[in-house]
Amino acid sequence: MIKIRVPATSANLGPGFDCLGLALNIWNEVSFESADKLSYQVTGEGAEKLNKGVKNLLTKAYSLVYDIYGKPMSGAEIVAHNEILMSSGLGSSAAAIVAGLFGANEMLGGQLGAEEILRLATNMEGHPDNVAPALLGGLVVSVMSEDQIITKRYEIPELALVIVKPMVDWPTKTARAVLPKFISRIDATHNIGRAVLVVDALRNGDLDLLNKVMDDRIHQPYRLKRIAGGLAAYKTAKRFGAVALSGAGPSIISFASTENAYQAKIEIAAVFEERGIKTKSIITKPSASGVHRVS
Repeated sequence: MIKIRVPATSANLGPGFDCLGLALNIWNEVSFESADKLSYQVTGEGAEKLNKGVKNLLTKAYSLVYDIYGKPMSGAEIVAHNEILMSSGLGSSAAAIVAGLFGANEMLGGQLGAEEILRLATNMEGHPDNVAPALLGGLVVSVMSEDQIITKRYEIPELALVIVKPMVDWPTKTARAVLPKFISRIDATHNIGRAVLVVDALRNGDLDLLNKVMDDRIHQPYRLKRIAGGLAAYKTAKRFGAVALSGAGPSIISFASTENAYQAKIEIAAVFEERGIKTKSIITKPSASGVHRVS
């Protein structure tokens, strides 16, 4: 039996659309044990939905590794405790995929390296922006070329991260559908330069610079106006520092100062709650660690 932990992630980080991702100090813990049949049990976030069956992203990823090894997967007892909010823009699907791949690889002796696990995870997820930091930890820039996934990982200092998730229906399919098919050269240029500066600001813990460069013209304007209360919550969060949609949303992630983090959480959540929308809120920090074995 082995036990692993896999972190939540926040992708895009404003202008870094589908390229930037940050591991967060929010964890799903999963244990794997050989068994005669496949079973899957979850406590914590998403338990009601995930306990309805054994077919999900995690078990699919787990079985895939056995196929790659050429070994039959007769069964496994998989038990998870989830802290990552589902359908939130915090990489719950990426965490499930990485956990399944990493867990199976550990059960079979760990012959697959990080590069191969990243390739498999990206194939399942469709893009590497969440799976790369879930696997590697830290801040990760990822791009896809014809024959490889190129990543660059950065350590960043401890920062206070305020995450507020409105409890609204916001499936990934909808979040993608609202985006324009084409963008202007002006908007592309706007994002390219700022994405570079977001990386620099995060590496140096420069919240003043981050606040100046974290705005986006490719995805956030289209998504925020479709999320109930989203634009108003974003504007409120801006009063406390740099802010972005976490991934495709609907969660707002704010890089507030440590002393202002609690007040930021209260005021951002209040914007949604004044509209009758319940919220879940977290104050956390980045994680330097990605998925790892704990026993």
